[in-house]
Amino acid sequence: MTREEKAQIIDELKVKFAENDFFYITDASGMTVKEVNAFRRLCFQKGIQYKVVKNTLIKKALESIDADFSAFDGTALKGFSGVLFTSESGKAPAQLLKEFYKTGSKKPVLKGASIDKSVYVGENTLEDLVKIKSKAEMIGEVIGLLQSPAKNVISALKSGEHILGGLVKTLQERGQ
Repeated sequence: MTREEKAQIIDELKVKFAENDFFYITDASGMTVKEVNAFRRLCFQKGIQYKVVKNTLIKKALESIDADFSAFDGTALKGFSGVLFTSESGKAPAQLLKEFYKTGSKKPVLKGASIDKSVYVGENTLEDLVKIKSKAEMIGEVIGLLQSPAKNVISALKSGEHILGGLVKTLQERGQ
């Protein structure tokens, strides 16, 4: 690979890292061609981009981002690396990996992830990443929590209108 080709790949990665708030670094070494094709197909179906890149090129592209990714240096950026990019949800690649593991494959192994510039390192963080809620989910929960007291008051008033109406009618009848 020439310097120009490497520079072009680094530029492409810089753009990808800038456009996508969420990316996962995986180790796909030892996967058969059939498994890699199945994984790429699943990525395409889920709208996640998967790119196999040299670690040094990933490292150089990450250096251009205004965040500290030094935690990846000793662990995530070793061996055979593939990067999963998504701009939709931070947990989508984690769910994709868990879904792919159900097919019987133990690869690709999660080496590290970045969720809104927060760094997660190691395969043991996969369960935590699956549980992360997206921005839309969080907003929905907050709106639901804000609406619940008002809904409780309205439902209490509606359920009480029949009781109040009956009470008023009974008092009217007594007064006559």
